[in-house]
Amino acid sequence: MRDLLRYLSGTLQDVVGLNQAEGFISIVGQQMGESLNAQYRTALKVNTLNREQVSSVLVDLKHRIQGKFSVISEDDNKIVLQGHSCPFGDKVKGRPALCMMTSNVFGTIAAENLGYAKVSLEETIANGASSCRVIVYLNVNDAATVDIGNEYFKE
Repeated sequence: MRDLLRYLSGTLQDVVGLNQAEGFISIVGQQMGESLNAQYRTALKVNTLNREQVSSVLVDLKHRIQGKFSVISEDDNKIVLQGHSCPFGDKVKGRPALCMMTSNVFGTIAAENLGYAKVSLEETIANGASSCRVIVYLNVNDAATVDIGNEYFKE
């Protein structure tokens, strides 16, 4: 499956370019985020996840797909996560479009429960870093405004 995703994302990046590939993968990531959000809400028997639950869900879902993510810090403004290993394994190297899955799943889950999210992929294994550093901003603030990332809103 990892090989399939690597070849698919690589083909998209080569044929339509990185920006377009990220766009296609973003659509799938949003759909995955919506589905996973519903599954976690059902499992936890809640209508809406609070910030602590969102944080736990983001780590848990990565763990379930063989990624190792942990929360470095969290407060009312943001959740900062570090990824020690990617669920895509070494297949993610050179395929930054795959990181849009993380951005969109994290952003969709956070926004659907907390109203807003902006996801900044500060460091990624896909781009050659030894680990990933992901910031999920939970409201519009000075740091979120200046940081590069994708914004998500509750539907």
